[in-house]
Amino acid sequence: MLDNLDEEVQVINYLNEPFTYDSLKNVIDMLKIEPIDLVRKNELIWKDHFKGKKMTYKDVIKAMVTHPKLIERPIVVNNGKAVIARPLVNVEKIL
Repeated sequence: MLDNLDEEVQVINYLNEPFTYDSLKNVIDMLKIEPIDLVRKNELIWKDHFKGKKMTYKDVIKAMVTHPKLIERPIVVNNGKAVIARPLVNVEKIL
């Protein structure tokens, strides 16, 4: 679906090229959200290892870097702005 956009955007495929702590923090800053808002809370990894634990901002980012499946997807970046492209209409916000 993202291939059909009229404008060129960057889709971050972090399952193939994992985030570093700094690169994920940068994307979170572009998204203008808290790290916990990027977590896929229904993932078994989250439920088994992190759910219900008190975690800092840094702890959540480290968990996502260690377990990329925890990150909501797809993330689309354009001109220093980013959105979680689910639903796809969210991409219009950064075009």
